[in-house]
Amino acid sequence: MPEELKIKDLHFSKFINSDKIQTAIKEIAYLINRDYKDKNPLFLVILNGAFMFASDLLKCVEIPCEVSFVKLKSYHKTESSGVIKKLIGIEHDLSNKDIIIVEDIVDSGRTINDVLPQINSLNPKSIKIATLLYKPMSIEHEVDLAFIGFEIPDAFVVGYGLDYDGLGRNLQDIYQLSEK
Repeated sequence: MPEELKIKDLHFSKFINSDKIQTAIKEIAYLINRDYKDKNPLFLVILNGAFMFASDLLKCVEIPCEVSFVKLKSYHKTESSGVIKKLIGIEHDLSNKDIIIVEDIVDSGRTINDVLPQINSLNPKSIKIATLLYKPMSIEHEVDLAFIGFEIPDAFVVGYGLDYDGLGRNLQDIYQLSEK
């Protein structure tokens, strides 16, 4: 993949290559396999952005598990809209289940802050959050993240499931908005 690319009107530089992403995912999977070895967790994947992370993560998870999806949207172009729009809801019975929420990125914390009360109201046994990317400098709502791939600065990123105005999700590397 190129070191620099243009998506629509913006320029991006390679930030995290695919080898580093896969290494971080294997480390998260190792921790999940260890922490849940005698459990049967339900992975609740937040779409659209977490689909690539979830796919690669679940290939490394060796314990029995279930997978479900919820689709939420909060971004418009490069800015978080501040409004979480729930598009597809939870279809599994979550009562007395160990839930692992799989997110692509936690920046403001709004998405998780919106989702957690809804999930808690369904009486799960436990909830933990796995995120590929975490922006601690952008956090507005404190969230307890059990599994973090990378802490990154407060800059817009695309690739590996993350998009800019619908484009870039298919990139195997993660790119950061550049100043060009």
